Amino acid sequence: MATCSLVCCEEQSDSDKAVIVRFSNGNVQKADKLDFFMYRSADEVNPRKKPRRMMVAESARMSYVGQNFGVSSLKCNHLCKYYVGVLNKQTMQMEVHSAQMFNMQPVVPGETATAKPNDTVSTHKEKVDSLIEAFGTNKQKRALSSRRLNQVGSEILNQAVAKAANSVIDEKGLEALQQEVAQTESLADFALYLPPCNADADTPENVYPLDELLSPVDFQALEQAGSKMAALSPEEVQTMKDSGGLGSVVKHLETMPSGGEARDKMACCAFYLSMLIKLSQQKNITRKFGVEEGCPRIVQTKILRTFTVETFNNGRVQNMVSTSMRAKLTAYCLALLLHMGHMTADLTLLYRDLPISEASVVEVARSMGLTLEKMPRGRKSAASLQDEHKHASLVLPLVRHKQLLQNRKRKKMS
Repeated sequence: MATCSLVCCEEQSDSDKAVIVRFSNGNVQKADKLDFFMYRSADEVNPRKKPRRMMVAESARMSYVGQNFGVSSLKCNHLCKYYVGVLNKQTMQMEVHSAQMFNMQPVVPGETATAKPNDTVSTHKEKVDSLIEAFGTNKQKRALSSRRLNQVGSEILNQAVAKAANSVIDEKGLEALQQEVAQTESLADFALYLPPCNADADTPENVYPLDELLSPVDFQALEQAGSKMAALSPEEVQTMKDSGGLGSVVKHLETMPSGGEARDKMACCAFYLSMLIKLSQQKNITRKFGVEEGCPRIVQTKILRTFTVETFNNGRVQNMVSTSMRAKLTAYCLALLLHMGHMTADLTLLYRDLPISEASVVEVARSMGLTLEKMPRGRKSAASLQDEHKHASLVLPLVRHKQLLQNRKRKKMS
């Protein structure tokens, strides 16, 4: 069995490296019929252009070009090193030389001559379209013509829209349009979650009608639960307050009318409000929600249908309180508090009862068109500031609040 030994050559320059060519369109049957030429960059100063090489293979029928730079170069040349072994059969020693690989691609005569340096590279879609124009069927040509007509029509439409938008911007101003868009988006976000609103109502009580919050059928079903709420003694109400109960509900239990229909109505509203607040504090709702508190079945069904979304989990349907549903619960609680508090609601107590931020409660009140009471100016103690509550009242006409711009100018630091 013949053996050979490896002999590593000394460090070689780029010009001394062996050349390996690979043809992209197949294997060459008669390599001796090809004439190979190597070209190198004439710029010997620029370190990026100096190692550039171009290999050309010519035959009687086709020419091939490969290069180690540009788009058609092999990326593996920058990541790998290639070596070629040359065996000397007399000494049985194999010399190992550094090599570089070229990917040879066929060149159509006249293609490079007509190309200009500034021409953009055609995309795959453009090349396919040119092939369809030259060799496509009649059906393919009609589809191509229709697509190009549609493209021209869309470009004309886009130009007309851009021209109209520029005229509107010049007429109104960019800042005014940004404010209108922000206000419209904010109102659209809350429009789906606000209670039914009658902005043209003559009295504040009819702006958010109580019948839309609790129908006469709901009041009739809540008589028993409301009577239990009205029968609470002052000591029991104080116990609820001391134990960190629902502040919005406790406040109205302390100031309930002495008797009559007004007391019964207030008690039913207080019970319904407590159910809405407890629902907002949960995420996954079971069918037993409100059973322990004595919530009527008709009211329970209404609450689940109005303020929860159904999800499919572990092979069964579940009711869940999403973030958007919490915003809806906040709006309905606020509308109910307006009727319970003579068209005035305590936003601070509601914020403490609901699992959302105070800014979200204020934003819901703004979207409902309520009038926010401004904090009085002046220095106050920390205790007094802590006890101050934010209130919102419904005053006709409804207030159209301006949206706070997020891009306020920062003060320059001196």
